[in-house]
Amino acid sequence: MKKWWSLIALIFCLVVLAACNSGEEKASSGGESGSKDDAITVWAWDPKFNIAALEKAKEYYDGESEINVKVIENAQDDIIQKLNTGLSSGTMKGMPNIVLIEDYRAQSFLKSYPDAFFEISDYINKDDFAPYKIATTSMDGKQYGLPFDSGVTGLYVRTDYLEQAGYTVEDLTNITWEKYIEIGKVVKEKTGKDMLTLDPSNLGELRIMIQTAGVWYVKEDGTTPYIEDNEALKQAFQIYKGLMDANIVKINSDWSQFVAAFNSGDVASIPTGNWITPSVKAEASQSGKWAIVPTPKLSVGGSVNASNLGGSSFYVLNIDGKEKAAEFLANTFGSNKQFYQDLVTDIGAIGTYLPAAGGDAYNQPDEFFGRQKIISDFSTWTDSIKGVNYGMHTYAIDDILSVEMQNYLDGKDLDTVLKDAQAQAEAQIK
Repeated sequence: MKKWWSLIALIFCLVVLAACNSGEEKASSGGESGSKDDAITVWAWDPKFNIAALEKAKEYYDGESEINVKVIENAQDDIIQKLNTGLSSGTMKGMPNIVLIEDYRAQSFLKSYPDAFFEISDYINKDDFAPYKIATTSMDGKQYGLPFDSGVTGLYVRTDYLEQAGYTVEDLTNITWEKYIEIGKVVKEKTGKDMLTLDPSNLGELRIMIQTAGVWYVKEDGTTPYIEDNEALKQAFQIYKGLMDANIVKINSDWSQFVAAFNSGDVASIPTGNWITPSVKAEASQSGKWAIVPTPKLSVGGSVNASNLGGSSFYVLNIDGKEKAAEFLANTFGSNKQFYQDLVTDIGAIGTYLPAAGGDAYNQPDEFFGRQKIISDFSTWTDSIKGVNYGMHTYAIDDILSVEMQNYLDGKDLDTVLKDAQAQAEAQIK
């Protein structure tokens, strides 16, 4: 009898063990899309732009490997915090296979955590992308980021206000910032409208200005502060003060006030990144009253009528699945011209993949902008943007300059302002 009970107990244990093994296998299968090894995760922000682009990329992927892509939405600030916390701890546990990083922040991560990112030089042809994006996504000659959207800027102008002031669109094409102020004064006098809207705590306009000259807050090494003897930055400060002194600026304090300023018809132009287009077009009553011309440039030598504001790129982390993550990016964002046509048509995302720029979607006239082929124009201007090394400290220096800009507007000598800012930057980012 004892033998029978022992045999029954043994059979019971074998059944339980088999059930456990089956459960473990099911849990690791990664669902219907394949094994766990096939699944890659992506962190990104903005469901209507970046995440929408990733979801469309999943539809277009046709590589040799079966890849299950899971896109996880996080706020940009949360992504930055999670990456810094995880990578600084020395563990890659919980990290995604692919992460979207703003171009201004990319060099900070690449230099702070050089072993955390997977080189994708062999997966893409960097010559297929706008040169200025390659400068921000590479380090020591190695390509780590797959360039995504263009932050190419333009000068959005109200053609009806210009006409009232005696100007045409051509009068604002390929001008300097000094000329822009001169025209702005006349527009304000003739129409009562401010020329633009600015948030004094946000120095985006300053960044637009200095990149037209191909310089940044730091030198080419990406770490040495370049403020005191930076002629382009000095002139940008003077232009900024000139805008304020001319009384052609409508002050705003947040994004909603920024958008409201042009949707309500209170300003005659918007010098900013192309990503503002959907917000401009949101006011349907203004259709046919807008045009977009090249960004004004500084007067320092080598300046061009093209610049950048914002933009981001995809990075592969150096963890299991990195090869398949790189393959997914290369097969879609790195090589598919038709994919980029749909990004423009369905999402309004202008990529920096140069072979796609000649497609039909890029050459469609936009009724809102008087049938101007705005995507084609933005793509042309993208080619002219000067590449700079944003380095590791864009926002830290931004904070310093915001305070010193206010001191300058309050009467502090400009040379002293830049000298003090230089000293603060050197002390803060040793």
